[in-house]
Amino acid sequence: MIPDDRPSEGLVVEALLGRRPEGAFEVVVRDTAGTPVVIRNHPVLDDGRPMPTRYWLVGRVLRARIGTLESSGGVRNAEAACDPVALAAAHDRYALERDAAIPDAHSGHRPSGGVGGTRQGVKCLHAHYAWFLAGGDDPVGRWVHHQISLEVKPVAAIDCGTNSTRLLIGRASPSGGPAGFITLDRRMRITRMGEGVDATGRINPQAIDRVLAVLAEYREVMDAHSVAHCRITATSAARDATNREEFFNAAESVIGFRPELLSGIEEGRASFAGATAGLDPAAGPFLVVDIGGGSTEFVSGTSAAEEAWSCDIGCVRLTEQWIEHDPALPEELLACLSVVEAHLDEVCLEVPSLVRAKTLVGLAGTVSCVAAVEIGLATYDRDRIHHFRLSKEAVEDVFRTLATEDREARMANPGMEEGRADVIVGGLSILVKVMRQFGFEECLVSESDILDGLVASQL
Repeated sequence: MIPDDRPSEGLVVEALLGRRPEGAFEVVVRDTAGTPVVIRNHPVLDDGRPMPTRYWLVGRVLRARIGTLESSGGVRNAEAACDPVALAAAHDRYALERDAAIPDAHSGHRPSGGVGGTRQGVKCLHAHYAWFLAGGDDPVGRWVHHQISLEVKPVAAIDCGTNSTRLLIGRASPSGGPAGFITLDRRMRITRMGEGVDATGRINPQAIDRVLAVLAEYREVMDAHSVAHCRITATSAARDATNREEFFNAAESVIGFRPELLSGIEEGRASFAGATAGLDPAAGPFLVVDIGGGSTEFVSGTSAAEEAWSCDIGCVRLTEQWIEHDPALPEELLACLSVVEAHLDEVCLEVPSLVRAKTLVGLAGTVSCVAAVEIGLATYDRDRIHHFRLSKEAVEDVFRTLATEDREARMANPGMEEGRADVIVGGLSILVKVMRQFGFEECLVSESDILDGLVASQL
C-alpha cells in the first residue's frame, strides 16, 4: 500500500473543482498519475436533498476541453448527431443505476431525470462524458470522446527538478507507441535549482533566474508546437524551500501555467507510470528507482504502482552535505554510502514488496550518465541509452573510476555532462548501494520517466 502523505481525496477534488463537493462521493476514474478525473456522487446529499447528477467530471484538462466544445454549439450538435431512441434509453439506464443506490429507508425527495438531470435530449456534455469515462453506455459520451480526440493538440510537461529543468511535448495518437503518444520534442537543461537549499532553506535568486531563463526558452518551443496545455511540476528543492511561492509566481508569469508541488510519493507514482508504460508486464514486478537531485523515489509494482517511498537523498544533496574535496576523500565516500544505506533500510520497511521485484529500472540523469560513460557515448543518443542494461559490475567500475578522478579527469570520459560532473559521484553512491543492498545484478536504464507520465495524464 502506498503511504498516504498526499492531501485527502476531498481536498484534492475541492482543489480541482474550485469548490467543496456537497455530498458523499467516490473517485471512479483517475489519470495515470492517480489524480481524480471522474467522481460518482451519492444520490442523496447529507441534508436529504436529491443529487440528480450521479457522475461529475473533475479533471481540469478535460473540463476545459469540453467547455470549449459546448461553447461552440456542442450540446446542439451532440443532440443532432445521436439517435433519439438510443439517447432516451441511455437516460433510462442512468436513472435506474442512480435510483438503485438510494437507500430503501429514504423518505424524502428523490432525484429525477437521466443524465445531467434531464429526461430527454442533451443538457450537459460534461455529465455525459463523465458517465462514459466511468463505463456508461452513453451515445453522447461516445460522440464527445470522438470530437475531443479529433481536436486534441499537443500537450507539454515540465519538471523543475533540483538539478535540471526538463521539457517533453507529446501528441496523442492511436499508433503513438507503448506510451500512447508521439514525442514531438524533449529537452533538458541543468539549472541546479536546489543549489544551497539545504543550507539556507531557500531557492537562491540566481537559481531562480537560471530556471526562468530556461522556462522562457521552453515557452517559445511550446508556442512553436501550438501546445494546448502544460503540467509543470516542482519536486524536492521546492518542497524544502520556504520561498517556493515566489518561484511559482515567477514561473507562472513566464510559462503561463502554475507549477504543481508534488509530494515524493506523487512524484514516484508519475515516474513509475512513465517508466513502465513500454515494458512487458512479464518482466515485472518492477522496482523503479528515480535518483533525483534532492530526493530518490522507490516504487514497486507491475502494471501500476503498488508501494512507494521517497527519501531525502539525491546527487546534489549528498554532494553538498558530504563531499568537500575533489576528488572525494575515502571518508567522504564512506559517509555517502553509509547515509544511503540507512535510508535503504527504511525503504525495506516501507516497500516490503521490493524483495519480489524481478527488474530494477533506473531513472534520471545519474543513471543515464553512467550508461553513457559505460557505452563511451560522446554525443547523447536517447535510443542507445533507453533500455540499456547496466550490469552491477559496470556500475561498480564506473563508480571506482569517477570517484577517484578530479572534475577535469571526469569530464574527459565520453558521455560525461558538463553540469553533472561535480555531482555524479554523489548520485552513483545511491545507485551502487541500491544494487549491492537489494541484490540486483542488472539495472534497466529508462529515459521515460515523470515527464512521460505527466504527458500521458493529460492525454
